[in-house]
Amino acid sequence: MTASTSENGLRARLHRLARGAVVAAAVMGLSATGGVAPAVADTSGDESTVELHLSAGMRGTVAPGSATTAAVTVQNESASELPAGRATVEIGRTPLGDETSLESWLDDAEAAGPFDEVGSETTTPVDADASATTSIFIPAETLGDLVPGVYPLRATLTGAATADVDDDVVSTSVLVVTPPASAPIAVLVPITATPAGGALLTSDELNLLTAADGALTAVLEGVTGTSAVLAIDPAIPASIRVLGSAAPAPAVEWLRRLDALPNERFALQFGDADLTTQAHAGLPAPLSPTTLAPYLDPSRFSSEATPTPTPTDAVTDPTPEPADGSPALPDDATLVAVDGAIDGIAWPRSDVSGADLDTFSTYLGDDALTILSSSATTGTVGGHSLIGGHRVLVTDAAASGALSRAASQNDAAARQGLLALASAHLFFSGTASSTAPVLVGLSRDDTRSTEALKQTIGSVDTVGFTLSGILAAPAATTTLATEAEAEAARGSDLQRMLADEAVLGDFSTILDDPQDMLSPKRMQIMRATAVGLGAKAFAEAVADVQKATRDTLAAVDIPPASTIQLLSANADLPFSVRNDLPWPVNVRLTVSPSDPRLEVQSVTEATLQPNASTRIKVPVSARVGSGELRLGLQLSSPTGVPISQPESVRVSVRAEWETIGLVLFGALIVLLLGLGTIRTIVRRRRDKRAADAADAVAIEESNE
Repeated sequence: MTASTSENGLRARLHRLARGAVVAAAVMGLSATGGVAPAVADTSGDESTVELHLSAGMRGTVAPGSATTAAVTVQNESASELPAGRATVEIGRTPLGDETSLESWLDDAEAAGPFDEVGSETTTPVDADASATTSIFIPAETLGDLVPGVYPLRATLTGAATADVDDDVVSTSVLVVTPPASAPIAVLVPITATPAGGALLTSDELNLLTAADGALTAVLEGVTGTSAVLAIDPAIPASIRVLGSAAPAPAVEWLRRLDALPNERFALQFGDADLTTQAHAGLPAPLSPTTLAPYLDPSRFSSEATPTPTPTDAVTDPTPEPADGSPALPDDATLVAVDGAIDGIAWPRSDVSGADLDTFSTYLGDDALTILSSSATTGTVGGHSLIGGHRVLVTDAAASGALSRAASQNDAAARQGLLALASAHLFFSGTASSTAPVLVGLSRDDTRSTEALKQTIGSVDTVGFTLSGILAAPAATTTLATEAEAEAARGSDLQRMLADEAVLGDFSTILDDPQDMLSPKRMQIMRATAVGLGAKAFAEAVADVQKATRDTLAAVDIPPASTIQLLSANADLPFSVRNDLPWPVNVRLTVSPSDPRLEVQSVTEATLQPNASTRIKVPVSARVGSGELRLGLQLSSPTGVPISQPESVRVSVRAEWETIGLVLFGALIVLLLGLGTIRTIVRRRRDKRAADAADAVAIEESNE
């Protein structure tokens, strides 16, 4: 836990700021697990320069009568060195009774009963923008009389005065004295990854995510060796498998390692799409990708291109090649399969109603199992429950929130404080449920580190205890706490996105294969409803989907054209048509003249090349010598679906100029021929006179 350099009032304000951020995050739906979403207090307006992080025991816990050690980390955010001081740790002898008293202690530093000093040490000087940790030993006799419970813990730094720091620095935390027997705990860990393009992860993205320092590698190593239950987005293995032999080697190895893990697992909806939103939208069946076929390149699945599959090699489909020699391509079910997944489990947002649970049964079958947060239910937190006859698993909201924040915290000292807080929440959960199994679920986060995730899971994970153990326990009867508050706005937004998708379906008939357009669009829509999106992120995702749809519908059109001069009675008029799509498109250009004296080929079919403008030539014939008229232009698909907005172009007919030009040209030819004839005659007469003169001279010379 952290505190500022001012008196307890400023520290309390910081805690209240953090709580406000947590509440806002929960309202926005960032805590899909039902726990508290990661939050950071905004201290930009404060003058805090030194903070303390306090933790004690093994991640905030200690066995009754045992010695332990407290760690006090001094973080100096000032511009000068912080001199040595004295760190004193005190513990309240009266245990905190419940979650309310825990919140009161952490928010306002208020706790009943006296505090006793349990240890004190001199701290070392701390450089600017650095931190240092002091360990304080707490002997067993100091804690020997403490019964199992959650005890308030306080650390105070004194004597470390600078120009920026002239007050004692105080930090609050808790120490959990564990009971002899505690409730077994199972941890849910979501494995998700969001592509920049909104559909499947690209080869480059997979290379980054599954590299040695990649986010997917971090989560895989973080769960290895634990009993965590994995909730896997099937879009991740699908992104690898569609690449066939072109899949990056690190990604193939990552998928092999995932399949080989012994952890229980289940599949999330594709793209982590939210079933609650789909139920609120009134969908009769859950959304799924239309098809992944457009992403398959047959050349990557030939026998020469792909290695012989092994039992753990899910990159290619081992189906034999067809007799005609063409490669066998994996179907959608093979591409999205999560090896060893338990069927019928949904982990949606928790703003559900009883009607939504009925809908989930139609989606997944009568035996559907829905994971909800305890914040959405009333009653004890016992993991396995029944709501209106529907099976649910209830995660501990408070513990899940603290653990989610810890798993996303890269600062080790701050993480220890969050783990202590989680231990306190779990103590209260175990006490309230009489050691019945407890389920915690981490929030969706694509960027956790290996160390943070492994340490967080290891702090609470009961080795060998998984969903099977929770389901084996008797189911408690639970009710929904937010029956009348189920959020419907997301469902309305989903309805609008699907309505736009239907319009895009008509538009896509300009393609040889409409799924080239529709498949990525469906995946983009599903990702826009992802469980982990808060209110702001959801609104941005919906806006991106709608903008992308508008851009696609406007990608093929007829640009405005200037007046066309028609100087002949018969000609081919060229009309420019723009195609900004990455695929060739097939269109029909319909031309309608405003004057029947101009005959036009009414429909002209053309194929437009991708990312280019193409000129479509339309034959016309003018029955009028001159005049002004307009041609109406309309693009449509081969099936008759209008494409873009109609356009019109003005045509100036000057067909008589053709006759005048022919007359002038003919006259010019006659003139040239006449001039040539005259010139020839004159030349011949001149040549004859010259010959006659030469003959006369010759005769005279001979007479002489």
